[in-house]
Amino acid sequence: MTKKPSLSMRLNNLRAGLRFAAKAIFTRDTPLLAQVVVTRRCNLACGYCNEYDDFSAPVPTQELERRIDHLASLGTASITFTGGEPLLHPDLDRLVRYARAKGMIVTTITNGFRLTKDWIERLNAAGLQGMQVSIDNLKPDEVSMKSLSSVEKRLELLSEHARFKVNVNSVMGVTGERTADIVTIAETAARLGLQHSVGLLHDGSGLLKPLSPTQKAAYKRVTQISPSFVHWLNDHLFERNLINGRPNDWKCRAGARYLYVTEDGAVHWCSQQRGYPAKPVLQYTRADIRREYATEKGCAATCTLSCVHQMSMFDRFRGAQVPHSDTTPRPDASVTGGASA
Repeated sequence: MTKKPSLSMRLNNLRAGLRFAAKAIFTRDTPLLAQVVVTRRCNLACGYCNEYDDFSAPVPTQELERRIDHLASLGTASITFTGGEPLLHPDLDRLVRYARAKGMIVTTITNGFRLTKDWIERLNAAGLQGMQVSIDNLKPDEVSMKSLSSVEKRLELLSEHARFKVNVNSVMGVTGERTADIVTIAETAARLGLQHSVGLLHDGSGLLKPLSPTQKAAYKRVTQISPSFVHWLNDHLFERNLINGRPNDWKCRAGARYLYVTEDGAVHWCSQQRGYPAKPVLQYTRADIRREYATEKGCAATCTLSCVHQMSMFDRFRGAQVPHSDTTPRPDASVTGGASA
């Protein structure tokens, strides 16, 4: 079982949670979550992933701190450090501590391969509040290398030493023959006292790949093994429709309530819809947030990105949207694309 956080840490987490709730309910032009890529490099090469390379250096720490400063100035409630593989950034714990000092909720997403007791203790000391470990199958294959056999010992380390919440996330639909693996992964997480969640596989544009009857049955079983608010929320927000081939009617607030900041420092709608607004985060303003808040995204109906759904749910019944126009002014192309230096 993961260690309980100290009383002071629990109080700090409570205060951060209350600030998040206040911003979600009482504001519209405040980002609720920024996912920040700290390095594009990954130690794995999963066939379904398009969010990595095998050569980029970590984004310089001071540059990331400047980005955190600006996100804090916009009132951002929470930040997730991601990649690539964020544990390839040598100063990840320093970045966690820096963002916590700004009053943000701070989490990270990792494949878990580089986890050690030392890394866990460093992240404990920095005040990390949550970690998602991505595991898709029992043994690696050409589609996903994120396997239980490779990281089960790391999960045991997390169970024993982590003072932050740990969620094991599996992508449903990677390969049909691996469907039963998701159930075993959920059972393993439960045995270790860790939470488990399941996501739906998307294509290169973030859109749904439909589930088979076998996959639907496994999805239901996993939610029974690891019942949680996250499962309940995802199911009621969007997954129930998607797994049955039905679109969702919702207002996507990407670029406003949710920001995806790439390794080059540009804000995009999400990891799967890069290219707009593609504006440097250090130049991102309230006007940009208000524009994207009011912009309808044509990809929303079959989007499977749970983080965007979750951050958009607070504004479901407010704030009308208009279709995105290709004539909307875009930043100079020199600030988009590319890997970090």
